[in-house]
Amino acid sequence: MKKRRLERFALSRKPIFLAAMVLLLALGLFPLVTMPAEGRWTVPSTIPPSPSGHSPKLAQPPIPTPTPIPLPESADVPILMYHYVSELPADADEYRRDLTVTPANFEAQMDYLAEADYHPITLTDLHLHLSQGYPLPEKPVVLSFDDGYRDAYEVVFPHLLERGFTAVFFVLASPAHIESADYLTWTQMKEMSDAGMSIQAHGRDHVDLRDRDYAYLVYQLVGIKEAIEYHTGQIPRFFCYPAGQYDADVITVLESADYWGAVTTQWGREHRLENRYELTRLRIRHSDTLESFVSKLEE
Repeated sequence: MKKRRLERFALSRKPIFLAAMVLLLALGLFPLVTMPAEGRWTVPSTIPPSPSGHSPKLAQPPIPTPTPIPLPESADVPILMYHYVSELPADADEYRRDLTVTPANFEAQMDYLAEADYHPITLTDLHLHLSQGYPLPEKPVVLSFDDGYRDAYEVVFPHLLERGFTAVFFVLASPAHIESADYLTWTQMKEMSDAGMSIQAHGRDHVDLRDRDYAYLVYQLVGIKEAIEYHTGQIPRFFCYPAGQYDADVITVLESADYWGAVTTQWGREHRLENRYELTRLRIRHSDTLESFVSKLEE
């Protein structure tokens, strides 16, 4: 009974309480204050307002000045020059004999490189080292093979794959176009390129480039470059002068065609960026024993 009397009292007073609240709000004696709702997207302000009314700028950390990499003045890298890696044919003349390394000797030479911790690199690696300070491995060596003979695929390529080596192959376009049995085909070159070999330019044909007019030099130097890129998907950047013969006009066309360098048949192993179109090499001959091979490599 007492509880029901209290409930009737509270209900009787509710209209009076609501009327009083409305009166106070109307007179401004009880201001209505609304607080922002805190939600998952509310970002608290942690930056005090600027007296000028503008948002203050955050302090930016200083941008470090890059330290220039000192470029090497030169690089001591032996570039080995091979031609044939095959058995001597019965009718081999003195030139073919001199240019031929037997498969057995070649295998022994590659075994020595592996056991002595030499690291075959490409001419691109050498160029980046001289031009940009690109680091080279300890005991670098470049294996280069001229003319693109078929034994480069049948004999050399398997030995390189077996040891995880790379090499540079200077190839000709015309023999590949007619699929000569003595030279690499474009299909073989593509396979070698995809496996990490460097396919570079030796000319459309193996001809003396000295004293040639501009159009003929473009035909030979740019023609082989475009052919290699078309068939392998890789742009060749280095040229090998046929028989080591060249003049200033050849170098001018190489520069204009965006070749990065060229190799000669001249003896040497010290390379500079300013001599990138006259890189020297070490010829490996038929008469080389393993001892003379090591001597050439480590002299």
